Amino acid sequence: MLSVLSRMIDIAVVALGALLAASIHAQNLVWLDDMQSTLLAFNCVLVIMTFPSFRIYRSWRGKPVYDLLWRVTLAWLIVEGAGVLLTFSLHRSDLLSRLWLLYWGVITSALLMISKAVVHAVLKSLRREGFNQKAVAIVGAAPYGQFLIEQMRSRPEAGFSPVCVFDETFASAELAGVPVKRDLADLTLLVRGRAIRELWLALPIAQESKIHQIVTEFRHDFVNIRFIPDVRSLSFFNHAVVDLLGVPAINLAASPITDLSVLPKRVFDRVFAAGVLLALAPLMITLAVAVKVSSRGPVFFKQKRKGIDGHEFEIYKFRSMKVHVETPGHVTQAKKGDKRVTRVGAFLRRTSLDELPQFINVLKGEMSVVGPRPHALEHDNIYKDLVKGYMFRYRIKPGITGWAQVNGFRGETDRIEKMMGRVKLDLYYMQHWTFGLDMKIVAMTLWKGFAGANAY
Repeated sequence: MLSVLSRMIDIAVVALGALLAASIHAQNLVWLDDMQSTLLAFNCVLVIMTFPSFRIYRSWRGKPVYDLLWRVTLAWLIVEGAGVLLTFSLHRSDLLSRLWLLYWGVITSALLMISKAVVHAVLKSLRREGFNQKAVAIVGAAPYGQFLIEQMRSRPEAGFSPVCVFDETFASAELAGVPVKRDLADLTLLVRGRAIRELWLALPIAQESKIHQIVTEFRHDFVNIRFIPDVRSLSFFNHAVVDLLGVPAINLAASPITDLSVLPKRVFDRVFAAGVLLALAPLMITLAVAVKVSSRGPVFFKQKRKGIDGHEFEIYKFRSMKVHVETPGHVTQAKKGDKRVTRVGAFLRRTSLDELPQFINVLKGEMSVVGPRPHALEHDNIYKDLVKGYMFRYRIKPGITGWAQVNGFRGETDRIEKMMGRVKLDLYYMQHWTFGLDMKIVAMTLWKGFAGANAY
């Protein structure tokens, strides 16, 4: 029912967008002409045919709304592009205003995103109030069954409600306040009485016979059966199920940020980096002259760092130290009162202005504005075996600023506890990444400033 209603809303939004575009184009409230009406009808049919292939009408219960918004925007742009190609193939493009098509594309994209976001927010609000809930029975008790119960209760907006736990070997009558059933007949009675809408199998993969028994028992019943194996100890990321050669696969160690969802991040990185380099060009030229005049050596300090998936690149900074030779395989971090730091360099490091050339790395696609900070290769070799999850930070592009930096982890990591704290925040960022979180980190960086007590 909701899927049909969603389709009707999308068709109405596409039609409304076409009318608004025509009114703006004509600067008056008008109806569509024959060619515009024909293209609208064609695009509405394409919406019905195309949107389902982008999985727009699946259940978005408990899933991030930004993924839905990018799917619907991309799907609509493809639909409008197909409509334009049709007009060209019929040699009728001269009858259509390109400005109207542009207005229609932009307005409808905005309306689709707004309508989806509003519906998603309304449903979340209703579920938070206890409506539109799906009753869940968990097969498998502590500790993973209890973890799933806590997850459902911590996110009521997802609309899942635990009603019972089935475990033939569990001794207690309750688990986290949820009644425990030990007899399969009791669970069967609940399922066939429509008191259960979801069966979650929180069992280890080794219990194949139990999984097979449950699936066979309820194969004729209209209940959703989901196998949710406990793989938390195997990965630092959310375990997305992907289609690999037509076979479902669970990502245990893979980037949590998909190519589709990262598109706005990529666009922002290039636009923002270009804007910063253009706006601050006079300042950067002045700093370059100051670095050159203050001590002998090059303007830029270059050092090999790891980028996404371990690909190495040269990071750029304004040189802040006197030219010196390090022991091979060893990098000495700057300390407070370090005699290697020049007077100009001390100012640059204190204000983080030495980091400005890294926007060149961003423009080249080697770094992102926001992401885990890359460390010297020598430090990678030290910490990869000492800090759990350290190398997972390189599954995405490193950044100029990051969640760890705006939360106080900047500068020298002279103790392993500091690196552990930084890595923990970097992994949190990767697990909870959204484009909105990036914008929040950028805003926090600008608000707090780049200077800090640990920057020396």
